[in-house]
This record gives sequence, C-alpha cells and structure tokens, in this order.
Amino acid sequence: MLAVLLGPGWPCSSISRETSGASLLATAPGQQRRSLFIQTQPTPNPASMMFLPGSTVMESGTANFDNARDAMASPLAKKLMVLDGITGVFFGNNFVTVTKNDNYTWPMLKPDIFATIMDHFTSGVPLFTDASSGMATTDTIIHDDDSDVVAMIKELLDTRIRPAVQEDGGDITYKDFIEDSGTVILQMQGACSGCPSSAVTLKGGIENMLMHYIPEVKQVVEAPPDDAEKEGLSEFEKLEKHLSA
Repeated sequence: MLAVLLGPGWPCSSISRETSGASLLATAPGQQRRSLFIQTQPTPNPASMMFLPGSTVMESGTANFDNARDAMASPLAKKLMVLDGITGVFFGNNFVTVTKNDNYTWPMLKPDIFATIMDHFTSGVPLFTDASSGMATTDTIIHDDDSDVVAMIKELLDTRIRPAVQEDGGDITYKDFIEDSGTVILQMQGACSGCPSSAVTLKGGIENMLMHYIPEVKQVVEAPPDDAEKEGLSEFEKLEKHLSA
C-alpha cells in the first residue's frame, strides 16, 4: 500500500505486518468478566510499537504525546507515559503507538503496557479529560487566506501522504511553507518521530511527491525542536514520574 501511494522509494513499504498479542481477562465495573485480546504490530521504528485493542481509539484525527505535560490531557496517555522506559504515546483510529527508550526492551515493557491499555478500555473512562482534546487534527484545514500552493500542499498531505504514514503507527503534520525558498516544514509524530528511516521517508517519499505535483515546492524539512521548551519538558517529566512513583 505504501509503495503504491508514495513510490518504491518509500522506506516503510517493506515493514513486516506480522502481529502478536495478549489475551487478558478483564472486568469492567458493572459488567461480567470478558476476554480482551490486544494485538501488537511492529513499525519501521524499532523504538515504537503499535497496540491494537480491537476497538476504536480515535473517532477521527490523531493525538500525539511526546512528554508528560501533554499527556495530562488523556488519562490513558498519562498512565502510559509514567511507565518506566516510555517516552511517547500516539493515538490513531484503532491503535495506540508506544515509544520507548533504548534502555528497555519490549518483552520488559509489554506486560505493563497491555495491562494499562486493558484497564482503560474496560473502565469506561473517556480517552480525554476535555472532549475538545479529542477533536480531529486541524493542521491541513484549508483557510481562506491560504495561497493556492499551501492549499495544494495540505490537500496532498491529507489525502495521499497522511493515510500511508498512519498505517505505520505515526502521523505527519503541516507546520509552514516558506514561499521564498519553496520549503515545506512538517513535523513527524508517533512511530515516525525518531525513526531511523524518517529522513529517507521525508526526502525519498514525501518531498518527491510534493515536488512532483507542486513545482513551487523545492524541499521538505522537519520542524526543529525548541531547545528551551525541550529542556523545560524534560524537567516536568522528571517531576511527574517522581510524584507517580
């Protein structure tokens, strides 16, 4: 599918689609005990894995949490982010992508992740503390003041590129278009963030497609992190994990 959409240069097209999972016996309040089977699926990023609970996660759009502060908006994301070794959480239509650091292995982390996801989907607790947090992503909405070039970029991202990226447990969001240099600035999320093949994906897949259909586009780059904000979020995460211990 990915190769068809974005051409043979798309590095994620060769990812294995084998799945594994765990069957857990869950009890929701006021309900009888039932078996919940959570599947897992690898992603092109060895540090990220998709967990499929067998039910809808996001009705529309996606949600990305790469720090404990952002995760406060979702009870499930918050519980996952405080687990040792977890550095990111991403919600898609029917999956939860979890990202770990290199000091932990998936066999070490899976039991706690399975249990956390199971508890959420059998508890009746909403995915977000604020209903507006779960609204569809808005970065590719075409506004009245968007130029024709920006409108075409957003349309291609939304209809051709984003669905392919989401199949691998991630997402890509539009940040800006610099007209003078023809530069499109995007942000990788979920399994795509920090993926060893993300640079090739950005250049070999996304950049080639945008340049093919939109001559005004000369290059595609990833949005750089804000160092000051990154340092502040790191301290917040340390405090959050200390309080949750």
